[in-house]
Amino acid sequence: MRLDRFLCDCGLGTRSRIKKDIRAGLVTVNGACVKSPEQHVNENSDRICYNGQPCRYEKYVCYMLYKPAGVISAVKDRHDKTVIDLMGDAARDDLFPVGRLDKDTEGLMLITNDGALAHDLLSPAKHVEKEYECLLACPIDERQINQLEQGVDIGDKTLTKPAKVRVIDGQKITLTITEGRFHQVKRMFSAVGNEVLYLKRLRMGALMLDETLEKGGFRRLTGEETESIYR
Repeated sequence: MRLDRFLCDCGLGTRSRIKKDIRAGLVTVNGACVKSPEQHVNENSDRICYNGQPCRYEKYVCYMLYKPAGVISAVKDRHDKTVIDLMGDAARDDLFPVGRLDKDTEGLMLITNDGALAHDLLSPAKHVEKEYECLLACPIDERQINQLEQGVDIGDKTLTKPAKVRVIDGQKITLTITEGRFHQVKRMFSAVGNEVLYLKRLRMGALMLDETLEKGGFRRLTGEETESIYR
């Protein structure tokens, strides 16, 4: 692969920053200074150092991103900004979002290039919890809570799996589900006679949204976070 892409994939900076540093003579390949970002390297066998430090290529990477409203959960789109667009030059060419959030929904998105991990996190058979903060049009009542916790008919072939409801106040609640059907949370509340006015994903499995991130911000997962999602 190209040298500048290799260094970006190692998480050492944006493509534009990496190109400047290569041209400034900060990178060596097998002991020789290289000043061409376009030079091809073998990520498995070449010894590449950046600013004197050896670089290790990572096959799989994971990012946490705080998706804002108005951005779609896709790699590319002809009309709307995507979650990958938010990452700019920091995005590897093979990254994709795990699952979807509606265009008007905010919150946690996992961005990775590990297809097997994405499959496991999204598979209903794995029972991975997704927790959402919801602002409702009307205060939730015991009947609605009971229905949601037993499973409701949202027009699919089967009822939704039982959810967990935690009331913060009358109209603000958290809902935890283990599926990811199309517009599922909104359809569940519609099925019990309520409406979602605001929706934000807080958690996927053990991974919690970092509230210090600004909307549209992202960062690499810590080692502990990465271990938790693979478990």
